[in-house]
Amino acid sequence: MLALSMGHRWAVVGVCVVAVASVYPLFKLSGVNFVPDEDESRFQISVRLPVGSSLAATQSLLDRVARDVREQLPGVSDTLAIAGFGGGGGQPNGGVVFVRLEPIGKRAHSQRRLVVRAREMMKPYRSSAIIGVQGSSGVGGGRGAGIQYALVGPELSKLDEYTTRGLELIEKSPVVVDADRGYLPGRPELRIEIDRKRAADLGVRVEDVSQTVNALMAGQKVTTYNAASDQYDVVLKANGAFRRAPESLAAATVRSSQGGRDAAGAPAAAALIPLRTLVTFIEGEAPASIDRLGRQRQISVSANWAPGSSQAEAQQAIQAAFAQVGMEPGYRLVASGQSQELGRAQYYFAIAFALSVVFMYMVLAAQFESFIHPVTILTTLPLAVPFGLLATLASGENLNIYSALGLLLLFGIVKKNAILQVDLTINLRNEGVPRDEAIVAANRTRLRPILMTTLSLVAGMMPLVFSSGPGAATNRSIGVLVAGGQLLCLLLTLLAVPVFYSLFDDGARSRAWRRWGERWRLATARVRRRRAPQRVAAPGEGLSR
Repeated sequence: MLALSMGHRWAVVGVCVVAVASVYPLFKLSGVNFVPDEDESRFQISVRLPVGSSLAATQSLLDRVARDVREQLPGVSDTLAIAGFGGGGGQPNGGVVFVRLEPIGKRAHSQRRLVVRAREMMKPYRSSAIIGVQGSSGVGGGRGAGIQYALVGPELSKLDEYTTRGLELIEKSPVVVDADRGYLPGRPELRIEIDRKRAADLGVRVEDVSQTVNALMAGQKVTTYNAASDQYDVVLKANGAFRRAPESLAAATVRSSQGGRDAAGAPAAAALIPLRTLVTFIEGEAPASIDRLGRQRQISVSANWAPGSSQAEAQQAIQAAFAQVGMEPGYRLVASGQSQELGRAQYYFAIAFALSVVFMYMVLAAQFESFIHPVTILTTLPLAVPFGLLATLASGENLNIYSALGLLLLFGIVKKNAILQVDLTINLRNEGVPRDEAIVAANRTRLRPILMTTLSLVAGMMPLVFSSGPGAATNRSIGVLVAGGQLLCLLLTLLAVPVFYSLFDDGARSRAWRRWGERWRLATARVRRRRAPQRVAAPGEGLSR
């Protein structure tokens, strides 16, 4: 095969070019996630009812969801439903159902499959509530969703409008599920406007009105109660019957600082002024909370990726959806949580790959004392990438940060094989063996150690490839890419390295290369002469001549 390849060198080059060109489509098909989807034997269901729903109504819906999960989903061991937590941002209209599964070896379905089935089971409830199902808690909040963004801008009303339109477009995408936002408009609110002029005439301070309303509605600690070794706080608060309607609150009184006089003309105690004579009650709506990012108001957007897609695909769909909204200047979509970490990881891994190639070239150039031979060896690196992606795609895995680490390991293994081939070829040529004969002899001799090291590496990766249990997804991410990529690219690299060596050798013998090399040597000689220290003649030296 090597003799055939040396007789059709440009055909081998064409195959290599096609292999390298396939990196982009294989990268798109493989999909990219921040971390692998681990089977942790647990997932959670976030529920959010309309704003204004009571805690009892939220708990009732959570209990029904938990009961359906226990009865209809196989492999569920326990559920825990908590209202006023998680999905609604700590509001009474939100809650979470924590689902614990049987250990991996005791159930027939994977966690990923059960999450998909649970999402299908929640369809009847989506008409009355916003429900999201996710495998585990994500990085940076967002209801535990794997994708988090924040729309940042100066006006809250514009952010509300843009996120509403963006979610309508996102819901049409087949790669995004459980899309939601962290803005809860329409929360009932009772505003109290004080007639400051009337309050001043009656001797009532604004601070007194505020403290009275706060004590009646929220409660105020007034003292403590000791019972044996225990101590309890005593909180003053209006009875529940007087906190249900503005009319009841209006009957409360505030003490005036202006004292009157009794019938005998003596100073009397301060008068009590009803609140209804000082304030006006206005019922309205307001957001549950106002969040900020970088001193600007923001509304968070969270989602998960659909089965069969990847986190990167879902993020691109969300970015494309908000690009169609037509936002005014000053409003921008910012990644957060796992979405932000995925972008940072891709950026820093790209720098790591570039630096690794530079350092490998420097070491090889010093080892072989040549500028060309390192290039011959490093041509195997882009040839290994598509085969690693192909192995990942064939196994049904997605690329993640652990796959990137495996790719760096694959670079080292492939480069090592090329070094064995080129090094012996150079030694044989230095002994006077013709080039083509040296290439064939060197590769025949190095074939056995290359096969031995490759098979030992693949055998060492087999426990990772076929691992099961907790952490198996992380192990497979590295093992599949390294073992599969090394096996698939082995034949092509064994044939490509001798071909590129001969082509670069032909180029080094060409007239253009010799002309450029002569110019390089002349230029370096001039630089050396300029940098060489000049000798200063001693006094009187040369006068005898």
